[in-house]
Amino acid sequence: MTHLRHRPLLVLSAVAVLAAAGCSSSDATDKVAVPTPPAQEARACEALDKLLPDTVAGRLRHDPTPDSPLTARWGDGDAEIVLRCGIPRPDEMSDPTLPGVGVDGVDWTVEKRDQGPRFITQYRDPYVELLTGTRYANDASVLQAFAAPIAKTLRKTV
Repeated sequence: MTHLRHRPLLVLSAVAVLAAAGCSSSDATDKVAVPTPPAQEARACEALDKLLPDTVAGRLRHDPTPDSPLTARWGDGDAEIVLRCGIPRPDEMSDPTLPGVGVDGVDWTVEKRDQGPRFITQYRDPYVELLTGTRYANDASVLQAFAAPIAKTLRKTV
């Protein structure tokens, strides 16, 4: 009889553990702010989304929440790569001291951050932002995976 008395407690404990896991910090890192570009830019981002690779730098794509064709994600932690398409023109684009890099016909502004570099397309409409983990602090090779899809779908402005 005592065995049956403990069962509800075990069920409640299991529910509490699952609820806590559902609110873990890893879920928080899965969330990405979805840009709200004008309709024409959103259509271009949707076209880009269809051409994005399944893997980047050996990392599988697993999109963030909320699900949107304006965002994509590969990897985790220090090897995370997050793409946001249709962002407003960042103020940082006016900073002449920020370095730039060109990869297969697509130009990027590079912003150094403690959590890893931020890459922003130059001369493309709409703007695309790649937030990368610290693993890519001195490595822009991840940009290669995005060059062809961006060149094919996003209008060059210069």
